[in-house]
Amino acid sequence: MPSKLLIAFSLMALCVAIHAMGLTAAFRWMPVRMERGTRQFWQATWMLIRLAGWTVLVHLLQIAVWAFHYAWDGALPDLASAFYFSAVTYTTTGYGDLVLPKEWRLVGGVEALTGILMCGLSTGLFFAVFMRIFGLHRESAPPA
Repeated sequence: MPSKLLIAFSLMALCVAIHAMGLTAAFRWMPVRMERGTRQFWQATWMLIRLAGWTVLVHLLQIAVWAFHYAWDGALPDLASAFYFSAVTYTTTGYGDLVLPKEWRLVGGVEALTGILMCGLSTGLFFAVFMRIFGLHRESAPPA
């Protein structure tokens, strides 16, 4: 079990790194786009669509990391099953129609926790961009 936890921790760390790189790329891209007058509805909407698409791709890459490892290490019978299992685990959908062998189940739990954290981080990014696009951010409160 300690070796499986080490694997889970390593995969989690790799996913955090992938997510950090993906969000950094988005942040570097967003200020350039936001300076071009995105207060118009369709421009702002198109920017949010692109950001959502980029974020989904970053999440799919992370799902693929887990899936490739499950298939490579023999935890699941084939790559298609591994991708399916990883997607429903990472997103915490958890259909339960496909399960890991007993010695791998804790790894699946760590994948779900990683997915929760990374989806939360993406939600925060999306919300921050939405607030900035539509000018909904508050200035710092005046001193009391």
